[in-house]
Amino acid sequence: MTTRGSTPGIRALECLNFFMADVQAGIGPFLGVFLQARGWHTGAIGAVMTLGGVVGMIATAPAGALVDATHRKRTLVVISSIFTVLASALLLLSPAKVVVASSQIATALAGAALGPTLAGITLGMVRKAGFDYQFGRNQAINHAGNVIGAALSGVLGWRFGFIAVFGLAALFAIFAITSVLLIPARAIDDRAARGWEKPGTHANQVSGLRVLVTCKPLLILGVALLLFHLGNAAMLPLYGMAIVAAHQGNPALFTALTIVVAQTVMVLMSVFAIRWMRTYGHWFVILLTFIVLPIRGMTAAYLITSWGVWPVQALDGIGAGLQSVAVPAMVATVLQGTGHVNVGQGAVMTMQGMGAALSPLLGGVIADVFGFRIAFLLLGAISAGSLALWCGCRRKLRPDAALG
Repeated sequence: MTTRGSTPGIRALECLNFFMADVQAGIGPFLGVFLQARGWHTGAIGAVMTLGGVVGMIATAPAGALVDATHRKRTLVVISSIFTVLASALLLLSPAKVVVASSQIATALAGAALGPTLAGITLGMVRKAGFDYQFGRNQAINHAGNVIGAALSGVLGWRFGFIAVFGLAALFAIFAITSVLLIPARAIDDRAARGWEKPGTHANQVSGLRVLVTCKPLLILGVALLLFHLGNAAMLPLYGMAIVAAHQGNPALFTALTIVVAQTVMVLMSVFAIRWMRTYGHWFVILLTFIVLPIRGMTAAYLITSWGVWPVQALDGIGAGLQSVAVPAMVATVLQGTGHVNVGQGAVMTMQGMGAALSPLLGGVIADVFGFRIAFLLLGAISAGSLALWCGCRRKLRPDAALG
């Protein structure tokens, strides 16, 4: 087996994950304050974010199937990167609802392909034996890229306006495309990339649809993550809007700070996740993320101040950082040998997307009616469902239940 250190293109893969961070984020984290500054109210902002989330949710599982089937994974990254930047640039043309909605739809379609593609490329390069470690490194590097990108976006946005945020995303896209093209095509084993390393296994007989329907661990994981993201996804944009509404900071700088704090913590959590998965397993690491969310909701509710960003976003970094490594690793483990690992990755991302799509709408409506504090408390409380499901179904979350 090829060792990690001798794998051709591994450094290019890590560079890709660094630069892809700002490409995937683009204007997204700044969208709430960007639209708020142009007269949008929280309900409308939540609705347009939900539209993009729904489109992404629908597209992610088919995108995963495409990643399993195609031998042109590098091309998918190139196309998706270009599409994401062009979609974000639409917002510069006009803040009209149809333009913003079109931008969100296009961004969601491009983003739906990037997650499964990056996971598939990694699996194809280092195989299952090296996946947990390398994917953890990728995520730590990706979060570091988010820190740098957000810091630069905040400073440039403060000095030159939101147009500079778009320009930075375009520059990172050029570097990301260059990085993926530096990965030799031969370095990606397309059979290994779909979790099908050994000929003659049951991968030939099991359909992707059956994997999605019958994989008990995958279904439990998906529903638990849906509930988590239903509560978590709206907190960052809502918290940014709450601070701006309270006149506690500059919109661009404050939004950048929320990202920098969270992503810095995510870098550390990605490293810890690798170690904790080896010692305690995937289940325990994901359990920690479900415990963190209600604490984050209470903290956000009672610390709507400029310095409150530190604990609120540090808690986000713990949950998101651990999940970014443990969730794809668990999917790769339970679906190894089926030949449909990226379909599974897409299916779980679809469930995450469903929760994330509904969260801004739910949070925006609650904030409009009851205020930001009640919105944060209710969003945090949703994770009780994730905790109950995760603990109650622990025995079913085994690899040998994958096709049970």
